[in-house]
Amino acid sequence: MPDRAHKPAGEPSAGNASAPARTVLVPHLRLRAHNWIFARGKWATRLIGRNPFFGGLSGTLVATVMAALTYTALYAGRAEEMRHAGENSNNIVRLASSDIARNVELYDLSLRAVVAGAQQPETWALPQALRQRVLFDRATAASFLGGAYVLDTQGRVKASQSTDDTPGVSVADRDYFLAQQRNPDAGLFISKPFASRLRHGVLSVGLSRRINAPDGTFAGVALIVVRLEYFQRLVDRVDIGRDGGVFIIMQDGTLVASKPPMPLGVGADYSSWRNYKIISRHDAGTFTAHAEADGVERLYTYAHVGHTPIIVGVAPAVDDILAGWRSRAYLAVAMTTVFGGAWVVVSWVLAFALRDKVIAEAELQRLAVTDPLTGLANRRALDQRLQVEWNRASRERTPLSVLFFDVDHFKLFNDTYGHAAGDEVLKLVAERIASGTQRTSDMAARYGGEEFAVLLPGTALEGARKIADKIRRRIEMANLAHRGSHYGRVTVSVGCASCEPPAGESGAKLLAAADALLYEAKAAGRNQVCAKPWSGGAAA
Repeated sequence: MPDRAHKPAGEPSAGNASAPARTVLVPHLRLRAHNWIFARGKWATRLIGRNPFFGGLSGTLVATVMAALTYTALYAGRAEEMRHAGENSNNIVRLASSDIARNVELYDLSLRAVVAGAQQPETWALPQALRQRVLFDRATAASFLGGAYVLDTQGRVKASQSTDDTPGVSVADRDYFLAQQRNPDAGLFISKPFASRLRHGVLSVGLSRRINAPDGTFAGVALIVVRLEYFQRLVDRVDIGRDGGVFIIMQDGTLVASKPPMPLGVGADYSSWRNYKIISRHDAGTFTAHAEADGVERLYTYAHVGHTPIIVGVAPAVDDILAGWRSRAYLAVAMTTVFGGAWVVVSWVLAFALRDKVIAEAELQRLAVTDPLTGLANRRALDQRLQVEWNRASRERTPLSVLFFDVDHFKLFNDTYGHAAGDEVLKLVAERIASGTQRTSDMAARYGGEEFAVLLPGTALEGARKIADKIRRRIEMANLAHRGSHYGRVTVSVGCASCEPPAGESGAKLLAAADALLYEAKAAGRNQVCAKPWSGGAAA
């Protein structure tokens, strides 16, 4: 059996071979993420710097959105406070309605017992004390009872729970009596509030049922009188805030009890009031309205009590409901305004600061590729652009031409007229060269000293030669005196090389070829253009 190969101690096994890959991958991903963020940050800086209004408006938009979100949250909070208050009011209405319904049911049970006893002839044969117990025994347990009675057909008391009632008093004109007298099927009737004649003017509500003779004819009324104190205590127990209100009202608009007191008082008709008209349309509901009595805006929640004509309503003031919310809202609005305003101001300040920074950077970049004396591109910019145009011409198989200019006898000019005059000559030559290359794709540059170069993308040899000669003639026609030249004025010599970029060559060699042709023009007597095609290889 062959010997097993032994792994070196530091060699990873197959099981953990991916560990080094992960170790290398994580820093690589971090670097890519960092570069991506950095690039986007530079892009954003340039964008805002070039368009400060974009940065300022972006900051303003952010502040506006934050304000809108704050106000939306505040509006939702307000709605929640109102909803919660409505729920609380509804719970109070339900409890009060339940209490009234339960007591009305107890009163009705007592009335039914009175009716049942009164319709038995044997009852009236009993002694008075025993008859009272038979008729009114159940009624004695009812709270806030103002009295229980059996009334004859003339509305006079035939039997009473108490012995101290006013004798001989007729209530035949009361609604609780007339309703039973006129309608055999009236059932339980609940009257409007009244000042009781039987109880010395105590404000009360009457509950009545009809008593029939054996033949079904009207034989009287069973009546229970309930003091309005019951309803008033019920509303007084409800804590509904400083400006809130609680009320119990009849279906026809007659007020039974209220807190605070209503201007027309208990028993008054409020059916013409706007809020009552809203309440009367539905069995229950909630709405917000201003009270006609005091103008306070309230949240009204109401419900009809079972099968009775009674309506219970609770109306907390909107100001009381929103008191806590308003304090929070004022703080939130103040903070949003202050911080939002600060954000907007900072956004605009930073936007214009970035603009100034980008302008300064752009100016530095421009200066880095611009000749400070002539304003033309410098050699660095020329080399970069030459590479770009060379690659494009190679890709598209189009011609590319280079012109190389040199001011004739420039050293003699400086020695004769001084360097300041020499600088003016260079500026004029640069201006004539730049104006002679009017296409946006052309590029004029100062190569160094008194030498200039021009790139002519998409221009063949003959076209480049014509441009070079036109520029040469324009410089000569400027008639700048030059005693050191046998022409007597400033002139330039031009080398012009053109090609369709051959494979394996570079733009730098085309520039060198134009430089070599420049020297041929000088050797031939200066103030002329020497133009030749270049097919590759080293310049002569």
